[in-house]
Amino acid sequence: MSELKTISRHAGTVLVGQLATMAFGVTDTIVAGRYAEASLAALSVGSAIYMSVYVALMGVLQALLPVWAELHGAQKPRQLGFSFRQSLYLCGALMVFGMVILLQPASLLDWAEVPTALRSEVLNYLGVLALALPPALLFRLYSTLNQSLGKPLLVTWLQIGSLFVKVPLSIWFAFGGFGLAPQGVVGCALATLVVQCLMLALALWLLRTRPLYQPYRLWHRLEKPHAPTLAAFARVGVPSGLTILVEVTSFTLMALFIARLGTTAAASHQIAANLAAVLYMVPLAIGIATSARTSYWLGADQPHQARHAVGLGFRLVLGCAVLLAGLLMVVRDPLVRLYARSPEVIALAVPLLFWIAAFHLFDGLQALGVFVLRCFRITLSPFLIYGILLWGLGLYGGYQLAYHGLGPWPAMQTPAAFWIAGMVALALAALIFWLMIWQVLRREHRPG
Repeated sequence: MSELKTISRHAGTVLVGQLATMAFGVTDTIVAGRYAEASLAALSVGSAIYMSVYVALMGVLQALLPVWAELHGAQKPRQLGFSFRQSLYLCGALMVFGMVILLQPASLLDWAEVPTALRSEVLNYLGVLALALPPALLFRLYSTLNQSLGKPLLVTWLQIGSLFVKVPLSIWFAFGGFGLAPQGVVGCALATLVVQCLMLALALWLLRTRPLYQPYRLWHRLEKPHAPTLAAFARVGVPSGLTILVEVTSFTLMALFIARLGTTAAASHQIAANLAAVLYMVPLAIGIATSARTSYWLGADQPHQARHAVGLGFRLVLGCAVLLAGLLMVVRDPLVRLYARSPEVIALAVPLLFWIAAFHLFDGLQALGVFVLRCFRITLSPFLIYGILLWGLGLYGGYQLAYHGLGPWPAMQTPAAFWIAGMVALALAALIFWLMIWQVLRREHRPG
C-alpha cells in the first residue's frame, strides 16, 4: 500500500470515530433541551467544565502517540510494551487530578457566576462525570496505542458501537421509565459513565485476546515507576496538554465575550462554532495519521520517508481545507437555515460563515503543524506560541476589534471581529510552525 493510501485510510478511520464521539454531545444537548430549559443550561455549564478538563488531560496522553509509533518503527515491541505499562502511572496521576477538579468545582462556578438555581444540578452532573473520567482516560490510552500501531479501526468500531448504546440510555435515564425515576441532565452523565465503562471493558478484552498485541507483552507484571521514562512523558505530554487547554479555553472565552453582544450574536456564533468544530475533525484525523507515520519512519531510521509523510500530510490537509472551505461558501445559506429559524440570526450567521471558511484554512495547517512538531519532541514552543497568539492576538484583539476598535478599524459590534482576529492568529501560528518544521526537516535530512 502506498504511503498516501496508508495515511488517508488511517485518517478516514479516525475521522469516523471522532464524529461518532462528537455525537455524544449532540445527543445530550437534544435530550437535555427536550427535558427542561434549566437542564440544558446546567448541561452547558457542566459540559464546558468537563470538556476543558478532559480534553487537556487527553492531550497529555495523545502526545505519547509519536513515542510509541517511533518504537514501533524501530521494531522494539518489548520496549513499547514497557513504555505502555509505564504510561499507566501517568494516566493514574491524571485521573486523580481531573477527579479533584470535577468534584470540587465551586471556584470555577463562582468565577463563571453560575446562578444558584443551577448549581445543584451542575454539581451532580460533574460528580457522575468524575467517575466516568478514569475509564475515559484509560480508553484514550488504548486509542493512542492503536493509532501508534497504525490500527485505528478497532477503536473506531468501538466508538461507533458505543453510540448505539449512548443514545437510548441517555433518553431512558433522563426521562425515566421501566421503574426508573427521571434523572434529567444527570441521566445523560450516567449514560456516559455506563458507555465509558463498557468501552474500556471491551478494549481490555481485545488487548487480552487479539494476536496483534501479543508481541508487546502488555500484560507483563507492572514494573515500578521508571523516573527517566515518566520524565520523558512529562516533557512531551504536559506542554501538549496545556497547548490543547489554551485552544479549548480560547473558544470558551470567545463565547463568553460574544454573549455580551446579545442573544442574536450568541446564537449566530454558536452555529459558526459548531461548524468550525466539525470541520476541525478532518485536519485532526490527518494530523494523527501523519504523526503516526512520520514517527514510524523516524524510528525505522528513514528520515527521507518521514519527510515524505509530512509532505503528504501537508498536501492532504491543504487540499481538504480548500475543498471544505469552498463547499461551506456554497451551502452556507441553506446550512444556516437548518440551524435557525430566526431571520435576525440567519442574517448575522450567513456572512459569518465566510470568516469560518477562511478560519478553517489556517486552522487545519496549524493543527497539522502541532502534530508534526510532536514527532520531533517539540512541544513547549507551540504552547508558548498558542498562548501569545490565541489568547493575546485572537481573544484580546477580537475583544478590542468588537467593542473598542483596533487601529484604523472601528468597533465592529459583531461576532465576526473575534473570528477575524482568531483567523489572523492561526495564520501566524501556522506560518511559525511550518517554518520550524522546515528547519527540523532540513536538519534531519543532512547526512551524518
